[in-house]
Amino acid sequence: MACTCIGMAILPSYDEIGFAATIMVTLFRAIQGISSSTEVVGAQLYITEMVKPPMQYPAVASVTIFSTLGTLAALGVATIVTSGNLNWRYAFVFGALVAITGTMARTTLKETPDFIDAKRRIKSSLEKTGLDPKQIDNNDILKQKTNLKTFISYFVIQCTGPVWLYFAYFYCGNILTENFGYSPAEVIKHNFFISIGDVIGGILLTYLSYKIYPLKILRTTFYIFVIFLCFSPIIMQNLAPNYLMLIQLYFLIFAPGYFPATAIFYKHFPVFKRFTHTSFIFAISRALMYIITSFGLAYLTEIFGYIGILMIMVPVTIFYYLGLRHFEKLEKQVNNFNIA
Repeated sequence: MACTCIGMAILPSYDEIGFAATIMVTLFRAIQGISSSTEVVGAQLYITEMVKPPMQYPAVASVTIFSTLGTLAALGVATIVTSGNLNWRYAFVFGALVAITGTMARTTLKETPDFIDAKRRIKSSLEKTGLDPKQIDNNDILKQKTNLKTFISYFVIQCTGPVWLYFAYFYCGNILTENFGYSPAEVIKHNFFISIGDVIGGILLTYLSYKIYPLKILRTTFYIFVIFLCFSPIIMQNLAPNYLMLIQLYFLIFAPGYFPATAIFYKHFPVFKRFTHTSFIFAISRALMYIITSFGLAYLTEIFGYIGILMIMVPVTIFYYLGLRHFEKLEKQVNNFNIA
């Protein structure tokens, strides 16, 4: 992450090296996306295994809050750049400093009791008992597989996020441009204020996750969202910029997703497969859904208008509900679902 930020800061402009600048920027941003996604999952898993409920839920949710702060910072910088004379490269210099600081901080972290270096500790235990350390690879715990239904359920839950983000920032941004004559700079400024509301809403849900069992929060927001979805074709036909802002905030804060129940979902993956499988799901769900929303919605909305949005939202919401029910059943099996 630090290297790509430095690369972005010192990269020559398009006027100097031509199309190579476009290729390098795309490559750096792709590497940053992969790096940041694995860092988020890694941080969430670390906290999940180090902190016990109920503090575990807001602690893990706080990682998402800081991720959202990244969006806020990006829009803030974009707002300043488009309205003033600030060089955008300074933002990447600051990002490099943050990444270097984070790298230094990681060297002081303790191992979690569940995951970090667990294979070495199992090997040490086998040696103390006089067993062949080579048998570690045949250990039932290491060979435990992720339940396919759990894998798919978490995947469909993760697929919701990109749809709501695309709708809130890009689709609604196009409405501001086409229907209300906003300039690109005005849309960026508008979305900056939206991101502030997103952070505040996330903090509220994080606090509630300490008081209320997170899966109950998700079920409640799901029911409210379904009611909104039923009336949304009428609502979207009578818009003003202020009303549109409220709709954007609603989608970012209360639309169905994994937040703030991330820790609960992680605990149902085998310890030695958690990072690999959850990172894979996180990456694939976003890659797939961003392609579908970016390209699919462009054609669907052009042909069907807002109904084209519903053609993606409705199936995603249905599959989300099925995935959520699966985890509710798993929690009931371990007598956790009724926790207040």
